[in-house]
Amino acid sequence: MNLLSLSDVHVVHKARSGGLFRRDRVYALTGADLTIAPGETVGVVGESGCGKSTLAKVLVGLQRPTLGTVSFRGENIWTMKDSRRRSVIGSNVAMVFQDPSTALNRRLPVRQVLRDPLDVHRRGTARERDARVDDLLGQVGLPASVAELLPGQLSGGQRQRVAIARALALSPQLIIADEPTSALDVSVRAQILNLLLDLKERLGLALVFVSHDIQTVRRMSDRVVTMYLGRIVEQTPAGAVPYGARHPYTRALFSATPGLLAPIDPIPLVGPVPSATRPPSGCPFRTRCWNASDACSESMPPVTVDGSDHLFRCHHPVAGGATDLELISQAQERS
Repeated sequence: MNLLSLSDVHVVHKARSGGLFRRDRVYALTGADLTIAPGETVGVVGESGCGKSTLAKVLVGLQRPTLGTVSFRGENIWTMKDSRRRSVIGSNVAMVFQDPSTALNRRLPVRQVLRDPLDVHRRGTARERDARVDDLLGQVGLPASVAELLPGQLSGGQRQRVAIARALALSPQLIIADEPTSALDVSVRAQILNLLLDLKERLGLALVFVSHDIQTVRRMSDRVVTMYLGRIVEQTPAGAVPYGARHPYTRALFSATPGLLAPIDPIPLVGPVPSATRPPSGCPFRTRCWNASDACSESMPPVTVDGSDHLFRCHHPVAGGATDLELISQAQERS
């Protein structure tokens, strides 16, 4: 059984614009279908504003969908009583936020920061909770003396280790990491990523890793999910990207990331990202896609299954194995 699943999930926000009494709708997430298996690492990529953080909040129960179903082990979490949902999701799903400086209460010592989840869920006696705090610090590579310090007395990397320890406090089955290294110095990013991978293996965790760092997502993940303008447009086995990806947007994203041996030679995309308040008809990527046709404006592409675990939505998918140079040439011919 899947650990967590989304079925046709939509998140629509109301935003005031264009006048005092006018409200636009922001389509933050549209028709999202996603499953996460026990022990699996799912990477989520896409440009800023594509819905990655909204997806993360839906997965951890912080954002209630406007429409659709979010299920934990087959049970819809939003039909549960509030107290049971808090218990089920709070105990089994945890989140590591982007900036540990704002995610941790600066006025509380680290010991209390880590004890809070244990106190709220009434796990063990007071002595057992203190012992659990020391155990959590050891798991993330921090000395027990850190427990008596305030978050402001720690480095950025140490604060993120504390945030990870807090996420582990209740022994969750799934951790959602939303840009967990983007606020850190380059020198400590690799340490935090290696810590997450080590904890995943040692504790048997499932992990959803949301990041702008596309190459890191590919290295860390079993499966890569590509989002564009609030939609999941492709789900690809990590070993198949970039050249096995079939959606033009996925290929363009990966072509724009630097390699160790080759210079960046991105596939050109024309025009800005459309507004989430007025998304294009049909395929949301059609306004920037070199393969777009009239069919792309008329209907959203259905899901195409390519193999057992590769899904994409595109009327004119990229040929499997096509090189970046071939796609650059195609894009330049049609621009």
